[in-house]
Amino acid sequence: MADLTTQFQEAAEAVQQLASKPDNETLLRLYALYKQATAGDVSGKRPGFTDFVGRAKYDAWAKLKGMGMDEAKQAYIDLVEQLKNR
Repeated sequence: MADLTTQFQEAAEAVQQLASKPDNETLLRLYALYKQATAGDVSGKRPGFTDFVGRAKYDAWAKLKGMGMDEAKQAYIDLVEQLKNR
């Protein structure tokens, strides 16, 4: 069985090949899990209220604060598998 990092990289590639684009909420979840898995806890300043997309991304990532990087990788892999099976 492939190690977690390899599975994560494969999932990141697979998400680009999905038959249909996920809804915005799912895209935010994918983004947040990816960032948590690759960079750890959220950092930097929260974007201003005029940057709706940046603010939504920041908030989604901030909700995962404290989640381990390996745990985030596994959650990302699991979510991509669910999306592939839709």
